[in-house]
Amino acid sequence: QVQLVESGGGLVQAGGSLRLSCAASGRTFSSYCMGWFRQAPGKEREFVAVISWGGGRTYYADSAKGRFTISRDNAKNTVYLQMNSLIPEDTAVYYCAARQVYSDYTIPLEYDYWGQGTQVTVSS
Repeated sequence: QVQLVESGGGLVQAGGSLRLSCAASGRTFSSYCMGWFRQAPGKEREFVAVISWGGGRTYYADSAKGRFTISRDNAKNTVYLQMNSLIPEDTAVYYCAARQVYSDYTIPLEYDYWGQGTQVTVSS
């Protein structure tokens, strides 16, 4: 069982930055690939980024490439999402998720554990 708690969301102006954190419980954090997703009102949950168990592999949605960076600290059981050059279209609830297999990582249903989400609002 893995419990995930996101933090770091908030209100920011367009062009600004935020760093989201996702703290995981349990001693097996390093055996999970970690993903970030987001969901805007009236829209489906969409993939943002994923990082492999040791952090050696990452993959980003086109909307995140060049602006967002995913990283993890296994000693702290935490995964991060650094978001720069934010735009109003980034406004959403951001969720972290965990799964043990580094494949099909863009599909929400493939993840086993989810956090409760943190709201990110980007004003124009």
